[in-house]
Amino acid sequence: MRFHPIAATLALMLATTGAWAGGNHAGGHSGDQALKHAHAAGEKAQKDWGIAGDPKAVQRTIEIKMTDDMRFTPSQLRVRQGETVKFVIRNAGQLKHEMVIGTKRELDEHAASMAKFPEMEHEEPDEVHVDPGQTGELIWTFNRPGEFDFACLIAGHYQAGMVGKIKVAAR
Repeated sequence: MRFHPIAATLALMLATTGAWAGGNHAGGHSGDQALKHAHAAGEKAQKDWGIAGDPKAVQRTIEIKMTDDMRFTPSQLRVRQGETVKFVIRNAGQLKHEMVIGTKRELDEHAASMAKFPEMEHEEPDEVHVDPGQTGELIWTFNRPGEFDFACLIAGHYQAGMVGKIKVAAR
């Protein structure tokens, strides 16, 4: 049997199409049913950038402002490995904004899906959506060291540079 690069490429495209057509957001993008079930049951899913935090374990509160100039203030954050942080996110603009924590790769993929499906609604423990003039909260435990990102993934906002960095220092 000979290797055919075109056939292999087509097979790979067909195999990955289902992952983009499903959804971990209402109408969304990931067909991972086990993850959906875990969220529905209130279980915490470990991510590369940490895990949903327990409100009783909050060690520090960080206030972040979002504006219609597509910026977060502050946009550079430092936390310690093992630290549970409560983010209080204030939308000082006239547009809806969100804060989503992840790796650059994850955020790039999520932003591409959001651009394709701008009306998609989604709720995950590592993100918060905030209407104009309102405040939202996100509690996250950074149990892994490294550099991670956060962004507003509403169509056009990410592309306009509404991003930030989180450096998690090892214990």
